[in-house]
Amino acid sequence: MSENHNPLLCDPEKGICEMPATAANSSEKQSFEQQKAVKIIYFTDPICSSCWGIEPQLRKLKLEYGSHIEIEYRMGGLLPDWSYNSGGISKPSDVAHHWDEVSLYYDMPIDGDVWLENPLHSSYPPSIAFKAAQMQDEKKAIQFLRKIREMVFLEKKNICNWEHLAQAAKASGLDVQQMQTDYDTKAKKLFEEDLTLARQMGVRGFPTMFFMDNSQQFSQLYGFKPYPHFEDMLLKAFPKATKKHYDTSWNSLFSQYTTLTAREFSELSNISRSESEQILNNLTQDGKLDKWQTKNGSIWKLK
Repeated sequence: MSENHNPLLCDPEKGICEMPATAANSSEKQSFEQQKAVKIIYFTDPICSSCWGIEPQLRKLKLEYGSHIEIEYRMGGLLPDWSYNSGGISKPSDVAHHWDEVSLYYDMPIDGDVWLENPLHSSYPPSIAFKAAQMQDEKKAIQFLRKIREMVFLEKKNICNWEHLAQAAKASGLDVQQMQTDYDTKAKKLFEEDLTLARQMGVRGFPTMFFMDNSQQFSQLYGFKPYPHFEDMLLKAFPKATKKHYDTSWNSLFSQYTTLTAREFSELSNISRSESEQILNNLTQDGKLDKWQTKNGSIWKLK
C-alpha cells in the first residue's frame, strides 16, 4: 500500500476508507470479555462514508441476530488533520465531489457540500465525543453516533464544533455536562486506546469488523459488503445461530430505528428500493413521517 494514501479518498468498489500503511503489532494477544455467542469488534469513524454505507446491513443484522451478538464499537481515527497532500485530495474542498459520488454508489444520502461550507479539520473531536458518550451508556452512545453522522452527512454540520456534539448528546438522552467533562479528560485516553488496539489488530481501514466466537477465534469482514456476507460471518462464528423473524411493517421498523433512509427501509422491510421510497413518500404525505431531503437523497423520521 502506498504510504501517502489519503484516508478520505474512500474506494467505493472496495467499500473501504483506507488508512496509510502503519506498523501493526500482532504478537500481543488481546483478551476480550464476551457475554454472547458472538462478539463483533467494529472499528469505525464518524466521518467514514463506507461505514455510513453499511448502516442498512448492520441494522438488519441487529434485528435478525441481536440475541446472539454483542457489538463493541471502536474508533479508528480516519482523519487526524490535514497535514498531508496525497491521493488527489489536499484540502477539504477536494472531498466534496468524492462524497457526492460515494453517496450514489452506496445509495445512502450524503451531501458533500459540508466540505465547501463548513469543513472539518479532523475526525478526532467527534471520535473522542463518542468515547465520552460510551462512558455514560452504550446504547445511547450508538444513538449519538448515528445522530452526528446524520448531522455531517445530511445536515452539513461540522461535528467538530461542540454545539453540534452537545445537541446530539441531548437528543440521545445523554448528560451533556458530564459528557463535556469526560470529553476533556478520560475520553481522550479511551480514544488513544482504540487507536492502539486498531494498530495491534492490523486494521487498515474502515469499516473493519472482527467476528469472534467464544474461544476468541475470529474472522474479519473488511469494507462494504452485501448483507449475506455479514450473515455468513456470524454463522461461521456461531453455526447454531437462529434468525429472528421480526415485524417488517413501517411503524414497527420506525419504533426500532427513529430515522431510516430509503435504502435502509428497503433492506429491513425486504421490499424493492423503488417501492420503499414510494411508501415512505406516501407516509410523509399522510402526515405520519417527516422527511429531510438533500441533493443526494432523503431520510425519514417518525412524526
